[in-house]
This record gives sequence, structure tokens and C-alpha cells, in this order.
Amino acid sequence: MPMRPFVREDKLPLKEILEATGVFRKEEIGVALELMEMVTEEEGQEEYVMFVSTDEHRLVRGYYCVGPTPMTETSFDLYWIAVDPKQYGSGVSRELLDHCESYVRSRGGKKIIAETSSQSGYDRTRSFYGKHGFAEEARIRNYYAPGDDLVIYTKQL
Repeated sequence: MPMRPFVREDKLPLKEILEATGVFRKEEIGVALELMEMVTEEEGQEEYVMFVSTDEHRLVRGYYCVGPTPMTETSFDLYWIAVDPKQYGSGVSRELLDHCESYVRSRGGKKIIAETSSQSGYDRTRSFYGKHGFAEEARIRNYYAPGDDLVIYTKQL
């Protein structure tokens, strides 16, 4: 399916997708929206890059946000990857990740780092990373809140 750079008009459908997943807190969605603003407002910024997946009718199905990890030579952070829950199982997540990996490689990247929560709402996310070659590299207990660990995944490209 078509993949293209994020544009301002994608903000509302992506906000709706983030809300529809049911896993992101209001504050997290706020951060995602701030990054979307930054990408469209700050010409020439290279910290955050976003691409969206669309269907044959140009409807947004999901997106990812990636950027070079500060103070590293070849590492990139995968900040966000989210797909419309109606698209789960359709391959959209895989397409987004494949595109992300190609993008990172094209920029000389050798490693992708993804962070997520240990909460059960993120079981699908952790399974996705494992299924697609990411390894759990670290876990910081009680990071987000008591009983909610930060789980760090990496993938060597």
C-alpha cells in the first residue's frame, strides 16, 4: 500500500488512530501531536521523520516516527508506530516497519531502538517487536509507574 511522508492533514486521522488503539494515555497522545506539529512547522528539522501508510482511497491506516538517536553514530529511535485497529492483522504494521528499516538503512543506520510499556495493553506491541527481529535489550522496573516497566527493544540492521 502507498507510503508517503507525513503532512499536516494527517494529524487528525492519526490522532483518531492513536485514541482508537486504547493503549495510549492522553499525555502520550499529546506528545505525539506535538511531534507532528514539529515535523510540519520546523522546516529543516531532522530529529523526527514521519511516514504514513494509506489505502487505495488515500485514507490513513497508520504511521511511524523515527529519528537518529542523539550522540550516536548509527542508532535510530523508533518513537512511534501505530496502526488503525481495524487494520490489525492486515500487514500494515509490517509495511510500516519495513519502510522504517529501509529509511534507517538509507541514512547509514545500523540499529533501531524501540521503547514500550510492560502493561498488558502492550502485549501485542511486544509480540510484534519479537516477531520482527527485535530483542528485549533492557527493562527498567517501575519506570512509568509502580508495576509498569520500561521495556527497551533493539534490532541490528
